[in-house]
Amino acid sequence: MLRQFRQAHLIWPTIVALAALGILVGLGSWQLERKRWKEALLAKIAERVKAPPIPLQDAIDRAKAGEDIEYLHVVAEGRFLHDKERYLYAPAPSGLAWHVYTPFQTRSLLVWVNRGAVPDARKLPAARMEGQVAGTRRITGLVRTGIGKALFAPENDARQNIWYWPDLPAMTKSAFGSEAKPVVSLSIDADAEPEPGAGLPKGGVTRIALPNRHLEYAITWYGLALALVAVFLVFCAKRLRAVRASS
Repeated sequence: MLRQFRQAHLIWPTIVALAALGILVGLGSWQLERKRWKEALLAKIAERVKAPPIPLQDAIDRAKAGEDIEYLHVVAEGRFLHDKERYLYAPAPSGLAWHVYTPFQTRSLLVWVNRGAVPDARKLPAARMEGQVAGTRRITGLVRTGIGKALFAPENDARQNIWYWPDLPAMTKSAFGSEAKPVVSLSIDADAEPEPGAGLPKGGVTRIALPNRHLEYAITWYGLALALVAVFLVFCAKRLRAVRASS
């Protein structure tokens, strides 16, 4: 049999096909691992979103202890520094919109709060004064720690107060200038309720319905592996028949 494989010049094609098969099967198995990871992440998010809020300081202490605090439901009391708002580009199906990030001063720390979305026509505070709540407020929301720059995101324009990803240190510097204050290295996505007077900004903008198409991807890779096996078997059979016919 090996002699016929050599005569049919199938040794190197077989090696290449086996290598390709290993890659395809490996990619399919990797997607199944990603599926399990994504399902665990979605379960964690669902559990934390529905959990009663814990004090923000408790979440910070957990982070210092090395725990994962992403999406923890927290509560804090303080006041919004509305004159320091930063605007994150967040287009919506209904049109251009922005997420309003506002510094929130508690007794012991300063934290950025994503208060929610506003349409472009009501981006500026003068167009939504009912929502510029004053005095000490109690807020609840979800901790965000891992929001980085997307691969193709434009550079932030601090001078124009246009942000494409929440670079918290740069936002703090642009808001406070030479009086920049230390802020915690996390932000809070405010809950949808309770809403300010006019409902703007509208909270509850955290994206928690993450796509999970890994099973589909795994089936695709395994399907390609089966197709490769079928094509290679037909190829081998054709070559071997030709060798036997010429013997």
